[in-house]
Amino acid sequence: MVDGRWISWVALLMAPALASPAAPSRAPLADSERVQHHLAELAHFGAEPEGGVSRVAFSDADVAGRAYVRRLMEAAGLEVRVDAAGNLIGRREGTDRKLPAIVVGSHTDSVPHGGNYDGDVGVMGGIEVAQQLGNRHIRLRHTLEVVDFTDEEGGLVGSRAMAGELHDATLDLVNASGRSVRDGIRALGGDPDAIGHARRSRGEIAAYLELHIEQGGTLERTRTDIGVVEGIVGIHWWEATITGVANHAGTTPMDQRHDALLAASDLVLAVNAAATELPGRQVATVGRIRAEPGAPNVIPGRVVLSVEVRDLDAARIEAVFERIRTRAAAIAQARGTSIEFRDLEATAVPALTDPRIQRIIDGAAHALALTTLAMPSGAGHDAQDVAHIAPIGMIFVPSVGGISHSPREYTAPNDIAHGVNVLMRAVLAIDAGELDR
Repeated sequence: MVDGRWISWVALLMAPALASPAAPSRAPLADSERVQHHLAELAHFGAEPEGGVSRVAFSDADVAGRAYVRRLMEAAGLEVRVDAAGNLIGRREGTDRKLPAIVVGSHTDSVPHGGNYDGDVGVMGGIEVAQQLGNRHIRLRHTLEVVDFTDEEGGLVGSRAMAGELHDATLDLVNASGRSVRDGIRALGGDPDAIGHARRSRGEIAAYLELHIEQGGTLERTRTDIGVVEGIVGIHWWEATITGVANHAGTTPMDQRHDALLAASDLVLAVNAAATELPGRQVATVGRIRAEPGAPNVIPGRVVLSVEVRDLDAARIEAVFERIRTRAAAIAQARGTSIEFRDLEATAVPALTDPRIQRIIDGAAHALALTTLAMPSGAGHDAQDVAHIAPIGMIFVPSVGGISHSPREYTAPNDIAHGVNVLMRAVLAIDAGELDR
């Protein structure tokens, strides 16, 4: 006797008008060659002679690249629109319009002289999911949306607008394209004067899933297929000003100096020590330093440097900074300088991924015989803003050499296909009601 469940599955594939949710166990697999072709075609927009791309948000290359993404969305059977923030959104209606949408995506803008995978993999992966569902006439109960967010690299502009967190002052900032955010949104087809219309309310989105390259070397080093992201770290910035006495480098004895740069050097080491001496995965960095007056024959009298601390726990970030502040006071006294900190308020609040979605992603990977590792994201992503309004999950795939934001950025085709397949199964599981169990 023929298994009736098998007959039902065949009927689902053969009769699109009667289609119902597909079981995750029978999820379609990604067409790896097609995904690679799409990534290669997108790489033409803003291509640099030495490799990689400069597809900075709002640049001509960004506008042209997004036009290409729109064509791919339309070819996948999605209804495409641009919201007020310039977010490019492809939509496939579900069978139950009362249910909130399942949203997948990322971004396709790049840093100057960036790579061809950061963000791109998530957008192309989302389009591939939509393409596979369409090709097999699989209708989800939930509406599926694929989003190419606006200006992720310049400050998560599109996702902040979707979460209702984009402020007017941001619209007047000018990025590397030479356009203001306001003018750039217009160039993408958005309407900055109606930016509030891009806001999505809590409850409109059932879940947001983002497939992304790791941008670090943990998965490659541990030979792990899939990273199950636990959360996106918070980021807190301070500016430290060290004030000493500028004086003649040839006539001032070593024991009579108040060298601001020497004190700053001690502070750089203290920042590193504050992060490494505590247990945990927090990181702290001094990424910018300026010594004044900046002459080779003058003892520096003033130094300004940046301090950045990242962790999944906001309290841990503050604990690390308090250790830095305590050490700074001792350094200032020992070196005969002053050290003052200014909170720049350029912070990203830690965004934890939904534990239910973590389990769904982990289960999807294991069903495909893929290995997984629970891990934080040390970089910012659009998901951290969407977390204000919806449950989020992130899927990491390995970055070769841990390299990102570089023309040498690379993720192997097989790893990308694994990520898309996990994304597909996660979407189907959520559509089947796994978030409610």
